Amino acid sequence: MNVALKPMTVDRYLAWLEEQPRGRFELVDGQVIAMNAQHVEHIETKVSVIFALKDALRNTCYHALGDGMAVRINDKTVYEPDALVYGGDALKLGTIIIDRPILLVEILSPGTKTVDTTKKLEGYFKLASVRHYLIVDPVARSVVHHARDEAGKIATSLLSDGELALDALGVALNVTSLFPRG
Repeated sequence: MNVALKPMTVDRYLAWLEEQPRGRFELVDGQVIAMNAQHVEHIETKVSVIFALKDALRNTCYHALGDGMAVRINDKTVYEPDALVYGGDALKLGTIIIDRPILLVEILSPGTKTVDTTKKLEGYFKLASVRHYLIVDPVARSVVHHARDEAGKIATSLLSDGELALDALGVALNVTSLFPRG
């Protein structure tokens, strides 16, 4: 849902965001968009994804975070993925924007499915650092894995079990670990 505000840049949006008492938002083409409430299957899957990523990355130089962090696509668009991975040192206190994410995750929900599979797919891969984009369906218990190789080619696979290779991170996940039990 659009929030009735004048179009803004990312810098203005980030300042505006700091003043908000609550709520989750994204900035899309200069327009502030309020994020929908999340169903239990969305939240439980998000938690499973984050735990699986943190466990797999435990002995690496990569860090997994849940939602709340922003990813700047351009001067007028900021997305807030459900989870992400970045490399290097831990972030400084007060960080909001992840400059060079390597892996991004969106958990599908009825209100976001179209955006997650189109605009966000295109936007995330505009960032040179992004090597993996996972679109996780909590109802079908499947993952669409878009992986960009070092030559820039993007390959897509659909997985509902087995191993999910995250080559750019040097780790693999069991697909079933991305979903809550049951």
